[in-house]
Amino acid sequence: MPKRFRLTRRFAVAMTDDGYRGLKRFSQEAGLDEGEALSFLFEHFDSVTDSEALATRLRLFNAELEARKR
Repeated sequence: MPKRFRLTRRFAVAMTDDGYRGLKRFSQEAGLDEGEALSFLFEHFDSVTDSEALATRLRLFNAELEARKR
């Protein structure tokens, strides 16, 4: 019997416009709503990310973050 999919946690999320557009595109292509898409991405985080590319992208994002907040 398959495990029942329950969304048990809800939290307010602030996202950039680019991030939200990417989430919408991914969820539509996968046939999921945004909450299901986020759950999938975080449940399978290690298998859907390239750890080397992630570290590089994270450094770049953090370097630009303060400028983007203004």
